[in-house]
Amino acid sequence: MQRGVRELRVIGGALRGRKWTFADVPGLRPTPDRVRETLFNWLTPRISGMRVLDLFAGSGALAFEALSRGAANAVLVELDRAASANLRATVGRFGLAARVEDGEALAFLRSQAAHSFDLVFLDPPFAAGLLAPAVQAIDSANVLAPGGFCYVEQPARDALPALPAGWVIHRSGRAGEVGYHLLHAPPRDLPRDV
Repeated sequence: MQRGVRELRVIGGALRGRKWTFADVPGLRPTPDRVRETLFNWLTPRISGMRVLDLFAGSGALAFEALSRGAANAVLVELDRAASANLRATVGRFGLAARVEDGEALAFLRSQAAHSFDLVFLDPPFAAGLLAPAVQAIDSANVLAPGGFCYVEQPARDALPALPAGWVIHRSGRAGEVGYHLLHAPPRDLPRDV
């Protein structure tokens, strides 16, 4: 394998065992296999047919795993040009129902007022201070569909940012220095202030 490139594999679903490479860019830390396995065990009864948004997509590990396990389609947002080029190559090679958007995640969220997703992956670079603004932007632009899920990864020592009205922690876990949480938005028939 060439220098500056790393490799991952899909751990479950139709693409199980398929490998892809991704750019080794600063701040990019793919979600570990063990954490992905736990997350998708939580999502198994619901993942089929979901519309997925992977913000700060990086390696694409979360979106590719979701698509392998039955998600309908995905949008992957990535700022780094080398990483987004690798994402496009993998989407094409795997034949996935996905598109890659180059650009900054918060700007993308502001442009999404008419679009909603059933599952949003939110795993920004830990030191960037983007988690709280991204959660608020997802809520204010109604990016997460009623009853949808938002997966958050952050340093285990950090508290979750303030959650939008009605959002609850569905499940949480920890793997070493990484804390991960699956958040659930209220269904349409529930008031947002409960």
